[in-house]
Amino acid sequence: MKRGRVRYGDAIYEVCEVAGTIQFLDGRLVPEGEVIWLPPVEPETVFALGLNYADHATELEFKPPEEPLIFLKGRNTFIGHHGKTKRPANVTYMHYECELVVIIGKKGKNIKREDAYDYVGGYTIANDYAIRDYLENYYRPNLRVKNRDHTTPIGPWYVHKEDIADPMNLQLQTYVNGELKQKGSTQDMVFDICTLIEYISSFMTLNVNDIILTGTPKGTENVVEGDQVVTNIEGLGSLVNTIVGEV
Repeated sequence: MKRGRVRYGDAIYEVCEVAGTIQFLDGRLVPEGEVIWLPPVEPETVFALGLNYADHATELEFKPPEEPLIFLKGRNTFIGHHGKTKRPANVTYMHYECELVVIIGKKGKNIKREDAYDYVGGYTIANDYAIRDYLENYYRPNLRVKNRDHTTPIGPWYVHKEDIADPMNLQLQTYVNGELKQKGSTQDMVFDICTLIEYISSFMTLNVNDIILTGTPKGTENVVEGDQVVTNIEGLGSLVNTIVGEV
């Protein structure tokens, strides 16, 4: 089942997808244009992977890491489906990153990789924009690279793990203004989902609604004001976002 969260009037509702329409849990159908999409869960701790696809590491002229390269993101970065992301006026290179998001569904510590999927609740899509101007080096992504307000659209749906047969074999695409720019597969991750859960939980507790952004494949390109960016992951849907200028 796919479920999401929207603001409608002065309240927040959980919704599901029924035959391509939005349905509230009480059965009401509402046109998509009348709601404001929110992240499908309220994130707790947010982990983001750097260089977790070898082809993307090569694209940036870095070697793939020998152990997971992880940094933290703030909740302030997230916006929902059809949200707008501001491009700072003084930067020269800002790019999209289509990423599979793992949503933790059960609290755990010292989780073994063979048990890792027992702790997954589901999956969604993120577009984790990066501002390359602020990147110091591959192992130290300056806060300004990944933690500006509203620079990470996420959603639209929380897809339960039972509905995804093999999360390590999903196709990812990014379209800019209707043109395919990025294409890859989750099978090309350097560190797979089970490895990441085992690694993180070896030194800290994972909690419900912690999320892991698992990295992006090659094909990242600069985006500018007015661009519409659509990130798509097989089985999870499409996440739409528009680039606007700062005022």
